[in-house]
Amino acid sequence: MKIWSTEHVFSYPWETVIKAAMRKYPNPMNPNVVGVDVLDRGLDTEGRLHSHRLLSTEWGLPGIVRAILGTNHTQTYVKEHSIVDPEEKKMELCSTNITLTNLISVDERLLYRPHPDNPEVTVLTQEAIITVKGVSLSSYLEGMMARRMSANARKVSIIW
Repeated sequence: MKIWSTEHVFSYPWETVIKAAMRKYPNPMNPNVVGVDVLDRGLDTEGRLHSHRLLSTEWGLPGIVRAILGTNHTQTYVKEHSIVDPEEKKMELCSTNITLTNLISVDERLLYRPHPDNPEVTVLTQEAIITVKGVSLSSYLEGMMARRMSANARKVSIIW
């Protein structure tokens, strides 16, 4: 199991960042996400927006990784649940893969909040638990996936 986390500060207000976060896929900076389907979206009694989405992803895994995993299957699906609370100015997004779960599980949590000292900027806290199961070199594969997540997270600062 590999635990990965990062924090990023956007130089924009929370409302602007949340609008962008809700529209971030598909985009050319992360071509791995090839489709997004909204399964359910609605407001609860407290005015929070709940969204359930299905993300279709295509990971171009190197041949050696496919050999270790014992699969050529590189298209995966991820379920994502988010809650946007405009009153507290908080957005929480949780996602987990729903394919290849017998080999790999990635549980990710993102939290967007205004910076405590400057409400004109937004803090994103991102964490993931990556587990590769039942294969040799699992620690290597978990590290490789964490490095890829870090690389994708760094792309965020380029876009903004």
